[in-house]
Amino acid sequence: MPSPLRRIAAALVVRDRRTGVRSGRAQRRLRVLLRQSPSLLLLGVFLAVGGVAAVFYLSDRPTTLRIAVGPAGGEDARLIQAMAQQFARDRGAAVRLVPVVKEGPAQAARALQGREADVAVVRRDVALPGSARAVVVLHDNVAVLVVPAEGSLAAGGARAAPPPPAPAPTPPSSGRKRKAAAPSAAPPPPAPPRIESIEDLAGRRIGLVGPGVGDRELLDAILRQYQVPTEKVTVVPLDARDLATTLRANPVDAILALGPVASPQVAGVVAAASNGRTGPTFLEIGASEAIAARTPAYEEAELKAGVFGGQTPQPAENVETVGFKHYIVARRSVPDDTVADLTRQIFAVRQTLSGEFPMAARIEKPDTDRDAAVPAHPGAAAYIDNEQQTFFDRYSDFIYLGVMAVSGVGSGLAWLASHFRADSRGRRQRLLEQLVGILERARSAGSLDDVAALEAEIDTILKRVLLPGDRSALDHGSLAAFSLALDQARGAIAARRAALAGPPTSPAAAALRPEVPGGSVAPLRIASASDPS
Repeated sequence: MPSPLRRIAAALVVRDRRTGVRSGRAQRRLRVLLRQSPSLLLLGVFLAVGGVAAVFYLSDRPTTLRIAVGPAGGEDARLIQAMAQQFARDRGAAVRLVPVVKEGPAQAARALQGREADVAVVRRDVALPGSARAVVVLHDNVAVLVVPAEGSLAAGGARAAPPPPAPAPTPPSSGRKRKAAAPSAAPPPPAPPRIESIEDLAGRRIGLVGPGVGDRELLDAILRQYQVPTEKVTVVPLDARDLATTLRANPVDAILALGPVASPQVAGVVAAASNGRTGPTFLEIGASEAIAARTPAYEEAELKAGVFGGQTPQPAENVETVGFKHYIVARRSVPDDTVADLTRQIFAVRQTLSGEFPMAARIEKPDTDRDAAVPAHPGAAAYIDNEQQTFFDRYSDFIYLGVMAVSGVGSGLAWLASHFRADSRGRRQRLLEQLVGILERARSAGSLDDVAALEAEIDTILKRVLLPGDRSALDHGSLAAFSLALDQARGAIAARRAALAGPPTSPAAAALRPEVPGGSVAPLRIASASDPS
């Protein structure tokens, strides 16, 4: 049964269209190609080295990531823009950032989910995508619930008081009749009771200052926990960018400010709720643990005493409250080494950016535990846990497999080439045996036609031996054997042709032979000396 390689080689044999003889051109070309196995092996080594060099080059080039952040002009957007500029100035940075500005954290989360961005700044409590993995905690946000001091801007004390009404003129008195005294003015309505706790917020106006979507949900969660009907509270949205103007037009009874403790908007609310002598009253959210248990997106937080400064420490003592986090998250599909480089660069520039953005100094590492509420990206966790892999650590398996593959391919080519060389030697041996067979058949040929067929067969063998594809495979010993066999075969064919054609006749002998009637030649008779005639 022929071997698989022989069947493959037989399948590569084509037939000549005119003669129908199998030419074997494709098979010969394959043999010629396989004879160049050392060159092919060297080429494979060069390709492998070139592939490794290409991987080195591509891994050394900076990776550009699109980061979604919002709203435009907000603290987060300004911080991310400054961070992107810092990365662009650093020539050794492995990651570049391209900000994609959105309307807010919810829209940034949707951009990440829709693959419009690779990285995003999102809120823990607003539309966090399931595929998002934490890179860093950008900042912690706290809920600061204050009651403005009397006479403060938030309470309407900064507005100009209207002048008192002028008294009505008194008509001249008459001696006979005294008019009744004018009725006294109605007494002013009693002032509402002072707000001492969250339960006292029912029926009051609450100003809301926060980053955007999700702020009202947090306020509702606080009110529900203290059983304050949300429909009995008037919520007044306040513009953090122009807080003074908004408060002059809309004085409020309390303000809920959401954001980092060090952010300008929270500090601005505390300042607007102060009258210059006394600060606002900070309402403690003592049920923060229960709120966090009911809504896991929120967590317990605490305002440290004196965190807002002032002539007197504000607040005067620690205040319990609730909070939530802003994360920089990445899609799980972003490569681990890219996220690790991004995490390293963020922690490297946070101190540089803290002069202009104080909250940049509060960038924290995410929770790398497996049961974390927001799972850390494997790349960020590898950097934080000091398990980041080097280039050879990441690609050592591929390099090893590549070397093994090149070695295996080279060994296979060498074996295939040796197999075809052995096949060529066997073919030449069969041709030599065929020439020996022609030598024996020539000696027993019965006619000149048989001799001519043997000579044509010798020509065919000669063509197969001297084909361009096989010429390089002939060594001196093989060429000498073929030459000897060809000479012997041609000599045997020539001798047999001569034997079949009869002995040679010279022209002089043919002329001396007398012709007899009927066209035959009379036998030549040589007379002896004793013949009388």
